[in-house]
Amino acid sequence: MAINDLPILSALRTKMQWHQERQRVLAENVSNANTPNFRPSDLVEPKFDNKGANVGGAMGSLAMMRTSASHMAVSGGGPSFRGDGGRSGFLTRPAGNSVNLEDQMLKVSANQMDYAAATSLYTRSLGLLKTAIGKR
Repeated sequence: MAINDLPILSALRTKMQWHQERQRVLAENVSNANTPNFRPSDLVEPKFDNKGANVGGAMGSLAMMRTSASHMAVSGGGPSFRGDGGRSGFLTRPAGNSVNLEDQMLKVSANQMDYAAATSLYTRSLGLLKTAIGKR
């Protein structure tokens, strides 16, 4: 088993990728604060089970979606993507009719702190593994 395949490291990597993408979405919300009829969006946070495996359809386990009328219908309706067309692998949800800059900046700072925490955990986990295998 490769070190990168460990569930905890995979979960931390997914969480860091989610925070990076969320930062992009929040920055887009702030930059369009004065755009008429702009609807801010936010990402749906990925969910993990007790073993660190991703559940809920984000990053690598996306559910099928219908992107053209000529495609076969997806049972259950399927998710729809907004903003980036689903390229990031994270679902977006509308947050309202207008941008509240204070709220967006609070989300940005909370996102930055959570990203720093996930990065620290990832770095320390790799350090522990290196110590355990005698590479340090």
